[in-house]
Amino acid sequence: MLGIGIAVSLAAAPLTVAAQSAPHRLDRGRFTTLAYPADTALASALLVHAERTDSFPGLPRPRERVLIALAPDRSRFREWSGPGAPEWGAAIALPSESRVVMQGTRAGSDAGDPVQVLRHELAHLALHEWLGDLPPRWFDEGYASMAAGEWGRDELLTTSVSLLVNGVPSLDSLDMGFAGGSSRAGAAYALSYRAVVELAAMDRERGLTLFFRYWRDTGSLEKALRSAYGVTRAGFEIRWRERTMRRYGALALVANASLAAMLAAIVVVPLFLVRRRRDKRRMLALIAADDAVDRARRDSAIDALLAGIPRSSTTPPASPRPSEPPA
Repeated sequence: MLGIGIAVSLAAAPLTVAAQSAPHRLDRGRFTTLAYPADTALASALLVHAERTDSFPGLPRPRERVLIALAPDRSRFREWSGPGAPEWGAAIALPSESRVVMQGTRAGSDAGDPVQVLRHELAHLALHEWLGDLPPRWFDEGYASMAAGEWGRDELLTTSVSLLVNGVPSLDSLDMGFAGGSSRAGAAYALSYRAVVELAAMDRERGLTLFFRYWRDTGSLEKALRSAYGVTRAGFEIRWRERTMRRYGALALVANASLAAMLAAIVVVPLFLVRRRRDKRRMLALIAADDAVDRARRDSAIDALLAGIPRSSTTPPASPRPSEPPA
């Protein structure tokens, strides 16, 4: 199904300048794209990639049909995705409707690689197809990031000031981070990604496969962790927090120390030069003042000496009158 909400919106909403004709539909495998002419090339490329990589770590191959709607502009993206999409989001998965809404070619540079973005959203749908609403938000986002190969999530942890100041938060508190601004959500994504990667690494042969099977059969995250990895939820959380802090805490310290040194150089060096010039001017003024005092003292000493000596006449003595010759 194409989704009644989007179909009605496409028929009723005024078209943008970039999309002056009806949207195009493309089908390939279990995927359908809906895009305006400006985005049809992108839609075709996304379809090919989605079908070629239609499997996800630890999960059976998905079977549900998926609609991928490419919004021609930001306002249409907000209209199609509904109130649940964050202001900074570039795409959203709607599992209850088997739908992904993405920004098209007019998206900003912060929207990310569209292939990776779509892979992330399709991972959400695949996870919910198998487990329904069992996964908490931190696992849902962490798994989608891992499935999409978003290795860059780790880079954020290496410079995280929050990691240095507050340490690694609990898994439950990560869910609240996704509702914050983009920077807070970015940290929550990175830590969730690290948690799921850490979990999958506990079984190097089967990864998440047995874990997902136990989770679906029992409906309990705690029982699935015990059965698949022999660890309690609390034990895994301690392991994840310690290993994350040990691995990234030192890097964050070094990165922030380097940043602090750079900022200090930018701020302190000019201040040092200004103070140095000011001190030089002050020193020259002091030297000039000392010279003036010395001159005054010398003048005073000379004046005192002159005062003790009787003042002599400055009139030159009269020349002797020459004697007159005898008469």
